[in-house]
Amino acid sequence: MKVMNDSRLVIHQSTPHDKQSSFAEDVRAGLTARPKTLPPKYFYDDLGSQLFEAICLLPEYYSTRAEAEIFHRHAAEIVSQLSAPVGVVELGSGSSVKTRLLIEAILARQPELHYQPMDISASILQHSAEKLLGEYSRLRITGHVGDYTRGLDSIVRRDGESLLALFLGSNIGNYTPEDARSLLKAIRATQRTGDGLLLGADLKKSLDVLIPAYDDALGITAAFNLNLLARINRELGANFDLANFQHRAVFNHEAGRIEMHLVSRSEQTVVIGALDLQIEFQSGETIHTENSYKYDLPQLAALAEETGFQPMKTWLDGERRFSCNFWLAS
Repeated sequence: MKVMNDSRLVIHQSTPHDKQSSFAEDVRAGLTARPKTLPPKYFYDDLGSQLFEAICLLPEYYSTRAEAEIFHRHAAEIVSQLSAPVGVVELGSGSSVKTRLLIEAILARQPELHYQPMDISASILQHSAEKLLGEYSRLRITGHVGDYTRGLDSIVRRDGESLLALFLGSNIGNYTPEDARSLLKAIRATQRTGDGLLLGADLKKSLDVLIPAYDDALGITAAFNLNLLARINRELGANFDLANFQHRAVFNHEAGRIEMHLVSRSEQTVVIGALDLQIEFQSGETIHTENSYKYDLPQLAALAEETGFQPMKTWLDGERRFSCNFWLAS
């Protein structure tokens, strides 16, 4: 389906039936697995997307501020890595707050820009696109609502245009090393030699900094995690009692990642009506909902070379907590 609001905005949206079917299938598969899991992409319904925007404002959640600092300092240098004209694709665009710094830098060196944000939340994408168009008269937006891992083939470009793909916010950390390589190869397959990828990646650091970023004092991250169960209640007719589950964030030293879990506080049975399914939980049993892998710079350089890119330049924030990496499609 296409939703058109004015001549500068087109939004492509998958059908609600397809999204609902996929959600139900993934919930069934994840909650009947051992150990139990749920895909983190389902955090981002309308409420979940709003909760994540709140997380980005928390003092404990350093990565958003660190990445924004890099863009404030280096946006012009970042976009100069490709010759104009440049088109921009962003995977998991969210509210596009940080991206506007790159948009401004590109518009300072070319007359117009075609920006293609991809996000699973239709409302967040619509709102952010309309806000951007209101601020930048030389901007044109083609939005893609849905799972960006399945929508890469929808990317378009003009003749003679270089393409800059943005994968920001350390979203790459949510993927296992094997899945990260597969996704980056898929991104590379949509690009031509000489296109670019700007990858935001969180760096390894002290647990005194890491753990609070995923378990904040206000409990916003806990609400974000628990909303996944509330979403199953809303959309699939389940009877999860959120008070019977606890948010937990731990660091897996062997894997080099933060893990988020939902922990059953007691032995209990949950019914998911739309799936005609009963799920048994033991006291202390968890649902593994998210990973966030942390990298060092040699690991990132190796990842680029393994997936068809040439690592060209890396920018760090002042505290060296976060990296923005420009890779050239080789």
